[in-house]
Amino acid sequence: MSSMAETASAPNSLRDSYRRIRRHSEALAAPLSAEDCAVQSMADASPVKWHLAHTSWFFESLVLTARPGYRSFDPHYGFLFNSYYETLGPRHPRARRGMLTRPSLDEVMAYRAHVDAAIEALLEERAALPPDFEIGLQHEQQHQELILTDIKHALFSNPLLPVYAADAPGPGALEPPQWLDHAGGLVEIGHGGAGFAFDNEKPRHPVMLRPFRIASRPVRNRDYLDFIEDGGYLRPEFWLSEGWAKLQEENWRGPLYWLQDDDGRRSYFTLRGATPLDPEAPVMHVSFHEAAAFAAWAGKRLPTEFEWEAASAQIEFGAVWEWTRSAYDPYPGFKPFAGAASEYNGKFMVGQLVLRGGSFATPTGHARPTYRNFFPAQTRWQFSGIRLAEDI
Repeated sequence: MSSMAETASAPNSLRDSYRRIRRHSEALAAPLSAEDCAVQSMADASPVKWHLAHTSWFFESLVLTARPGYRSFDPHYGFLFNSYYETLGPRHPRARRGMLTRPSLDEVMAYRAHVDAAIEALLEERAALPPDFEIGLQHEQQHQELILTDIKHALFSNPLLPVYAADAPGPGALEPPQWLDHAGGLVEIGHGGAGFAFDNEKPRHPVMLRPFRIASRPVRNRDYLDFIEDGGYLRPEFWLSEGWAKLQEENWRGPLYWLQDDDGRRSYFTLRGATPLDPEAPVMHVSFHEAAAFAAWAGKRLPTEFEWEAASAQIEFGAVWEWTRSAYDPYPGFKPFAGAASEYNGKFMVGQLVLRGGSFATPTGHARPTYRNFFPAQTRWQFSGIRLAEDI
């Protein structure tokens, strides 16, 4: 199986980038059976087959349909594989994507080949490409990480705890964090240079920060285990009210995928199957509520996304996505992408928290210090972890 870290910016051409990214999605699906690719383990996750089809639908709908002479692979696919684009028509309900036993995986792969041939022909014309083409490349890379998060949840839902791949990626061990001081003051936040950025990363703008201190690395499993053993999941004084209610509702007693046998030995489920808990690896698969509770227990807090970005040149990141204390709001002067892509980010700017940094499963070159990921506070199936901060 090929490396699971691919880059969007190839040194040769857009064709090379397109081919590399498309093939990487298929390489991620290669260890899986057709049955694996069809399963949907919860409403928030999608089948691998759906990801493979949806990313093709994106290129077809936003890039190819306006091309003279283009013929769609199947007119029903617009309904089946639209995600949330109201301007592009009705869609199959998200929570029922696992019911799509048809089209088959082979038919989805034929759909990908059809779209690829049309894109290759477009690139051969050497005409100016619409902005949605680059968005399509970045969009597919986002779904590559989702393929791994979603199949991990599906395999964990199987009582056999099957292995995704023996050589699957994972975060490595971390050194103990150091504390780094930042003077604060007026800092510039957001993407303002060359290269691609999503609309939610713009415009670059000044933000005033108080002096703060931030950890050089994320929290490790050994640190989080101390929190658990000190009764962290039993002590409401550390928890936000909503988080405490969710803990009780779902009986949280540790991060998602942590296991414990009858003798008290701990392990956790990874893409390589169930393995002994690595105390030096970053804790992950925690919700914002768990991250905030751990920070309160430690006598610290989570950084804001602005503090995180201001300190990004000093810290180590990229092992796990890191919860921040910032609501996912538009920047001053925010302007969404044009056309159908205007629905890409802006309409989700309510009820979500920002995560920064990327994870081991984020394709190489896809994330950057200004990248803003976002999820609801209760989300745990993502590769999400914790970095601490404090006021000076």
